Amino acid sequence: MSDVQVLLLPGWQNSGPEHWQSRWEAKHGDIRVQQHDWMRPLRGDWQIQLEEAVLASSRPVAFAAHSLGCILVAAWAAHSRLTHKVRGALLVAPGDTERDDLRQMIPGWAPIIRQRLPFAACMVAADNDPFCSAERSRDMARDWGANYIDAGPLGHINAESGLGDWSEGRHLLEDLLASPPKN
Repeated sequence: MSDVQVLLLPGWQNSGPEHWQSRWEAKHGDIRVQQHDWMRPLRGDWQIQLEEAVLASSRPVAFAAHSLGCILVAAWAAHSRLTHKVRGALLVAPGDTERDDLRQMIPGWAPIIRQRLPFAACMVAADNDPFCSAERSRDMARDWGANYIDAGPLGHINAESGLGDWSEGRHLLEDLLASPPKN
């Protein structure tokens, strides 16, 4: 994976110090895409920040996205001219921003872009995620052309899930990047 820069795409409110993304940042040197406002996310602003991060990388990139970060990947990929730089995306626990309660808490993120991603992707979702039903996660994975992995009862696959460094997730990302690039 040394030829690829992993970009971490946290969700709403960012990822705290015990979140697997923060642990990957410390352990592997992955780069967190910083956002101007983690509490009141604006889809266009977040897309610009991701565009700038991809543009700034001298290497191909891979995304490790969590929650709203997954929805960001789909929105960004639908508009960016830099998708050729992306080797793959690990999409973890997407948030269902079309659900009434989340639409009110995080306005401007519905509808979810559902077009096929132009790069390889793998989605990991739990069967008891409080922010997205397993059925909705499967539907998003299908629409995005991502392989779907049922993580079982891990909730929102975050710090509260007790994953530590989440080595299983890292192996999934490594396997994704080891496969031939998607054309």
